[in-house]
Amino acid sequence: MIFAFRPTTEGDFEALLALSVRVMRAHLERVGRFDPARRRARMRACFDPVAFRLIESEGRRAGCVAVVEHPDHREIHSFYLESWAQGRGLGRAVLDAILAEQPGRSTRLEVLKESPAARFYERAGFRLVAEAPFDLFYEWSGVGGTAPGA
Repeated sequence: MIFAFRPTTEGDFEALLALSVRVMRAHLERVGRFDPARRRARMRACFDPVAFRLIESEGRRAGCVAVVEHPDHREIHSFYLESWAQGRGLGRAVLDAILAEQPGRSTRLEVLKESPAARFYERAGFRLVAEAPFDLFYEWSGVGGTAPGA
């Protein structure tokens, strides 16, 4: 799947917030956690144009992802794809590209319980390392020096 990353700006916030609502609403409602004000506050708290990347495919915005560098690991969050872009290999291509940027580096992420994203990350080689009441925490160790799909 062909795609490109594009930097984000503050002007992208509202569109990415709307994308996060479209992608997450049903999953959050299922666990009794959807609240538009809470979704906005959470997205605002983590929105950093330096970390966020727009994902473009087929000449249009297909989604977004944030990659945050920490001293001992990388963190992926806010990985959202438009419904038309899901189930076509784009998510895996994006994930593999991110992991290939620093193949030996540990990468962590958080997934809402009962979300289909958990299976996606498990198939990509992430392992479950912790649980909270509503979330699962995964890590890809980077052992072996290659990205899962490489």
